[in-house]
Amino acid sequence: MTAFTNHQIVLTAIGEDRPGIVSELTQLVSDCHCNIIDSRIAILGNEFTFIMLLAGDMSAISRIEHTLPTKGMELGLLTMMKRTASHVACEFCAGYTLEYTGIDTPGTLSKVTRFFADNNISICSLKSDTYDEDDELKMRCELEFNIPVEVDIDNFKVSFEDLSRSLNVDYIFRRIR
Repeated sequence: MTAFTNHQIVLTAIGEDRPGIVSELTQLVSDCHCNIIDSRIAILGNEFTFIMLLAGDMSAISRIEHTLPTKGMELGLLTMMKRTASHVACEFCAGYTLEYTGIDTPGTLSKVTRFFADNNISICSLKSDTYDEDDELKMRCELEFNIPVEVDIDNFKVSFEDLSRSLNVDYIFRRIR
């Protein structure tokens, strides 16, 4: 591990969406001599949301911790930071995406994520939204996950088939790694 990446911090920002926010935040990161390891942006309602995993030496991480609050206030953003360490990947036999759609029913996402937790499977990423189709509110969700070596993927899929029937959702599993 190099000195540049021996310290990491997760930075989040939320505020009213407008052009230039990403540029301002990434310039701040660059000025503080940090490197963006991973990032996600989403517009939720009228709010811009940004999460970044940054790496740098101790002085770079300290610099971002001290300058972000002022920059966030200047930009009208609510910000939060938390120091972290490099992710330690566990052994897995395969990676998948699951996409499902159906009529928007309260509790569906909760039941799907509970199913994953009960099967000892961590969700790597999740995106869900709703949309109108034929005067009905529909939902769609895409999850990415890794199957631990101790999980029987065939049993997992059969069990999910049962869950999908009870939730009245259509789904597709795709192996991605």
